[in-house]
Amino acid sequence: MRHPPMRVIGMRIAVVGATGMVGEVMLQVLEARAFPISELMLVASERSVGKKLTFNEKEHTVIGLQSALNAKPDIALFSAGGETSKEWAPRFAATGTTVIDNSSAWRMDPSKKLIVPEINASQLTKEDKIIANPNCSTIQMVLVLNPLHKKYGVKRVVVSTYQSITGTGVKAVQQLENEMKGKKGEMAYPYPIHQNAIPQCDVFEENGYTKEEMKLVRETQKILNDRTIAVTATAIRIPVVGGHSESVNIEFKEEFDVNQIRTLLHNTPGITVQDNTDTNTYPMPIYAKGKDDVFVGRIRRDYSKENSLNLWIVSDNLRKGAATNAVQIAEYLLKAQLV
Repeated sequence: MRHPPMRVIGMRIAVVGATGMVGEVMLQVLEARAFPISELMLVASERSVGKKLTFNEKEHTVIGLQSALNAKPDIALFSAGGETSKEWAPRFAATGTTVIDNSSAWRMDPSKKLIVPEINASQLTKEDKIIANPNCSTIQMVLVLNPLHKKYGVKRVVVSTYQSITGTGVKAVQQLENEMKGKKGEMAYPYPIHQNAIPQCDVFEENGYTKEEMKLVRETQKILNDRTIAVTATAIRIPVVGGHSESVNIEFKEEFDVNQIRTLLHNTPGITVQDNTDTNTYPMPIYAKGKDDVFVGRIRRDYSKENSLNLWIVSDNLRKGAATNAVQIAEYLLKAQLV
């Protein structure tokens, strides 16, 4: 679905990492949402410079980071990995470009804002030249937690994620395709992913949790601006392409009514409630793929513990979990005249 164009002057936009999985989806989202662009710079590593990509039926030539930096775009959407962001984001910011970064490089930096527009975009100012886009699995969870936290007070969250291979990148997609065909090839994971579930997303930290699991802990507290929320996570990689799924158990400070929770979530922008056991209606990656919303269902009371709730959250990790959230931040900056 194409969105009506925003009534603002076009921006000079750079997409850094334009040839990667998230970069490609960023271009799709910019086009679908009719983001006002006066000049588009498609940026990638040196090995991709000169490659041709199509945007809005017009062919663009991929350029390098230095060329983009020299051009001083208004906004740079970064999705080129943490090391590239650490090196280049400050250099772009120093020229006056506002960087929206999709890597983990700046998320927990106390001087940088970690933004989900529906929750905390109002924190942004003109001085914020490097803005962090949260982790994909965090975004879909906090979008659901935020209205519930405001009304009932979230005390503790236990989350298990079932994450798409697209969160790892092209190499993982190729591994699955090879395994499905019985072909040998380069491995993104230490084990086969076809017909398997790997209880490891990212590397292990000293505490026995993976980086992905700790992102859910730390980023949730930062975005909701409440360090008292206890979060524990287990992140699992599964052979799915359409998006990430999460089984979430929430303990509240206050008593709640399940029907009120459904209504509250139904009325929250960016959330679609799919919750009807009579018709076997619930979120699944096969339905979330290519969509911008976060889908929630299997909403039910946890009878084993007071003031506790179970629900199931699914979202396309390349859309709202990455590209769409970044573009929505850019849209907010334009609307609020912060660029």
